[in-house]
Amino acid sequence: EVVRDIIIGVSDGLTVPFALAAGLSGANASSSIVITAGIAEVAAGAISMGLGGYLAAKSEADHYTRELKREEEEIINVPDVEAAEVAEILAEYGVEPHEYAPVVNALRKRPQAWLDFMMKFELGLEKPDPRRALQSAFNIAVSYILGGLVPLLPYMFIPRAQDAVVASVVITIAALLIFGYAKGYFTGNKPVKSAFQTALIGAIASAAAFGIAKVIHP
Repeated sequence: EVVRDIIIGVSDGLTVPFALAAGLSGANASSSIVITAGIAEVAAGAISMGLGGYLAAKSEADHYTRELKREEEEIINVPDVEAAEVAEILAEYGVEPHEYAPVVNALRKRPQAWLDFMMKFELGLEKPDPRRALQSAFNIAVSYILGGLVPLLPYMFIPRAQDAVVASVVITIAALLIFGYAKGYFTGNKPVKSAFQTALIGAIASAAAFGIAKVIHP
């Protein structure tokens, strides 16, 4: 979950401010303007992404609570139906009737274990960490900020934006390659392929922003 949060935050943090900085540079803005707009975007993006992560985790927890209550009511009100569902679930795993009958009977005597079984094996839901929503918001926001500062660094040291954009492209593409490789490694995908895909997306986004800015503001 933490790795997923970091991937979401850093991925957008590297790409969006990168494209914004490239677009402003294409519009002949000064480095100070790029830094001001970039920092404002990073702050707004971190809040927006963090809030999105919070709401997503909160919705997941609320969904679990609703399903838990529904399953609990069904176990109390229609136990025979729920017992039949347990039998069906076990049968899907190749368990024969004479083998799963004792399991069904044992679960009927243990309501909490029965409820846990239905949540996991019927609905495929795991109990979420109650602190998950806040942790997710924090992880995504911080990751977005760290990623977003990378493409802005050259503008802090190079006064002319048209020169700074070149350094920004080199630094950010390198960061995207490293991040993409790490993402592929931790998610079990091909690291090299992931690195080039991530860098390509960032390059296309920044090139589009730069090109559009040049067309509108030659």
